[in-house]
Amino acid sequence: MKMFSLSLVAALTLGTAAAVAAPARHAVSLTQEPVVMRLDKDEFRIAFGLNGERCGSAGCSGMIRYRVNWQTPDGVVHSETKHVSYSVSPLASRTIAVDRQYFDTAEGQHTTEVVKITVQAITCREGVDLRTAKNL
Repeated sequence: MKMFSLSLVAALTLGTAAAVAAPARHAVSLTQEPVVMRLDKDEFRIAFGLNGERCGSAGCSGMIRYRVNWQTPDGVVHSETKHVSYSVSPLASRTIAVDRQYFDTAEGQHTTEVVKITVQAITCREGVDLRTAKNL
């Protein structure tokens, strides 16, 4: 009886490990940390490089959800959650998504600093969303 139980446990464990290790059908990943470009005292562009090699023959599209911590000159740190969409063409394995943001509490009266960007989630669905795709 013990032998049967041990072999059943081993089979279940191997089956679970295989299910966890299986890669997602369509997926994208960041190629590097997001790049922050200052355009003005409180205006920024945030660029996300995406690896879409596993998108499939139809390409893929989705949304990046990220958190930005930014600081005013008086030392107060603010935190906001933002979203930016992306599309990976069927003819390309990489793309970039660029988001335009203003971070200030006084409408351009002082210079703000982006302290940290944390990517919280990246969604991915098969096919290119033509509403967000540009110049494919």
